[in-house]
Amino acid sequence: MTTSFDDLYFYEAVVRNRGFSAAARELGVAKSVLSRRVRHLEERLAVRLIERSSSHFEVSEIGRDVFRHAHSAKLELEEAGRAAARLSGEPRGLVRVAIMPGGPAHAISEGLPDFLERHPRIRFQLIVSNRRSDLIEDRIDVAVRSRSDFAGEGDYVVKRLVSVRNGFVASPALAARVGRIEGPADLTPLGFLGNDEMHPEEMLTVLSPDGREHKLRIEPRFASNSLPLVIDAAIAGLGVAFVPDVVAKGPVAESRLVRLLPDWHGPESVFHIVFTSRRAMLPAVRVCIDFIFERLKHLVATA
Repeated sequence: MTTSFDDLYFYEAVVRNRGFSAAARELGVAKSVLSRRVRHLEERLAVRLIERSSSHFEVSEIGRDVFRHAHSAKLELEEAGRAAARLSGEPRGLVRVAIMPGGPAHAISEGLPDFLERHPRIRFQLIVSNRRSDLIEDRIDVAVRSRSDFAGEGDYVVKRLVSVRNGFVASPALAARVGRIEGPADLTPLGFLGNDEMHPEEMLTVLSPDGREHKLRIEPRFASNSLPLVIDAAIAGLGVAFVPDVVAKGPVAESRLVRLLPDWHGPESVFHIVFTSRRAMLPAVRVCIDFIFERLKHLVATA
């Protein structure tokens, strides 16, 4: 008995997403279409694949076996498509890029119109989040990260951009309110800004001029995972920001911010791009990596 690959394709998505609604959103089809396809597959195979009700979703034992075969077939089809794309040489298809919020994400999005005009067959998906993505599990082609170590990156190719360190900055008016500053604790009366989602307290790791590590507990008056918003808050005089030097460079040069305790800084981290492999890389991924690298290099150079 022959079975439509489309039915297997839809069934694989339903099981992988643990439900019809999530699979429908992923595939962009109506939930009723998926239900009909799965029911058709069950009729052709003369087995019950999924036990389902309004509050229950359970894959039968034979359903799990069918899923494994369907998933393998889907992967083989995708590999065939990648092989064809490599042979054609023309950049095409979907490229998923994970990046942290703020300046890097804006730098990429601002360059996208020209990039997509040059490569009309590429579809570009930008996932903006502070969460560290698993490239394989999350189906990410390229990720942009800033980390102090490369633990867990051993399976990936790392393309380094620049080393960065965090430092203290504030508006000139706010800085003028404090007298002699000998250490980070002297900045407490000015209030602090946070670089992540709001928490009641945050712990900053700061290195003194002699390289010793200090922990500074702060209660942010304002916090955001968007560095541009934190910079704007610092310029407005809402508090002291602890941000990467490359991000503060422009406002400092324009005298909208001043550096406080310039000899104190955070641990060094590396701004970098990661991807799975250079081997058998799709043309679309390759040109996207080049595009991202140039955009971020420009961002660092002009910051």
